[in-house]
Amino acid sequence: MAQGQTRESIRMALDTLRNNKLRSGLTVLGIVIGVTTVITISSVINGLNNRVQDFVNSLGTNTIWVFHMPVIGVRPTTEMLARKKLNIDDVIALRALPHVVGADGAHQHTGQFRVGAVSVKYQGHKVAGTLLTGATAAVNVVSNLTLLQGRMWTDAEDQRASHICVLGYDTWQQLFDGQPAIGKEVSIETGMYTVVGVLEKQKQPFGGSRNQADNQVYFPLGTFHNLHPEDKDMWVSVKYDDPKNKGLVQEEIRELLRIRRHVRVENPDDFEIFGPDSLSKLWDQLTGGLVLFMIAVSSVGLMVGGVGVMNIMLVSVTERTREIGIRKAIGATKHTLLTQFTTEAVTLCAVGGIIGILIGAILTWIIYFLPIGLPASLSTLWVLTGFGVSCAIGLLFGIYPAWKAANLDPIEALRYE
Repeated sequence: MAQGQTRESIRMALDTLRNNKLRSGLTVLGIVIGVTTVITISSVINGLNNRVQDFVNSLGTNTIWVFHMPVIGVRPTTEMLARKKLNIDDVIALRALPHVVGADGAHQHTGQFRVGAVSVKYQGHKVAGTLLTGATAAVNVVSNLTLLQGRMWTDAEDQRASHICVLGYDTWQQLFDGQPAIGKEVSIETGMYTVVGVLEKQKQPFGGSRNQADNQVYFPLGTFHNLHPEDKDMWVSVKYDDPKNKGLVQEEIRELLRIRRHVRVENPDDFEIFGPDSLSKLWDQLTGGLVLFMIAVSSVGLMVGGVGVMNIMLVSVTERTREIGIRKAIGATKHTLLTQFTTEAVTLCAVGGIIGILIGAILTWIIYFLPIGLPASLSTLWVLTGFGVSCAIGLLFGIYPAWKAANLDPIEALRYE
């Protein structure tokens, strides 16, 4: 009996939509906008979350970074900027720790490139804005770099500051058009350097075809010092044997560096230790604001849609007053009428929710295939949430019209013209 009443209520709601297409469309427009907003923004957030997580995983689950000041989510103070820099002796000391597999110290130079300024050249081809990086021979082990061609340098080549380099993927493509580069000499600033390796394309957290990490040239540390002796900031990367030893390794690194840097017991660390999970935490903080924005925008649309649904249901009750009187006269109870009109309101909002989900899915598909390469992925959780909230809006704003219909006096209703 109850199922029959529900089916009849849904049929009446759909009849209302068909008979009053424009009015019904305008009524559920707010629901459609609200759900579309939820689906579209949540899809972009979900896609970015997946991309960021893949990027963090590519950095390694057993990697720790050390720098003389915090660089993630913190604005450096004057005291932080004045701290003593880490050096190659610190890196060598870290390699001796029990659970450490390898440690690398790296310098980077971006330069003040003007528009059209060239940093790397080869036979008429040139690349501007290239990131120059100097590192030890352990960089390949610690940073999980994958070679497409050739090899990395050796400790001996580092010590004698050999004029050799390894090219990033984009730098190689632009200079050599995909042709073999091993053994060729490229001009970098004021010197000539023999290419001994080419790296595969590196992962990046946000879409797009260009990645600064791929427009990069790697040098042995000694070679880099001769090229840019003014760059003193050293970024230390430590790889350890097992992720379960993370806490122990961090404490060993902290203790060793405090001793080497002569930090008094009562003073805090004058260096920063962090890992890939710090990037995940920062990203979660950034997306938290975007989620709040999504909720705020969609709430406005849903509330407007809810008011519209209440309005159309009140009009429907007025138009069907005589019908309600006849139904009550032949035995319809308050509960029956309450269920009928509430189900109609929920059905109206559910239709709006489904339309919003379909439009959101289409927009997600369009965003995914845009040239900017912004990742977007439908989230089942948010699809169900959007549909559930649209139905809840129908229930919330449909209760009063349903209550009004259920409490009509049958005699007065039968007299209504």
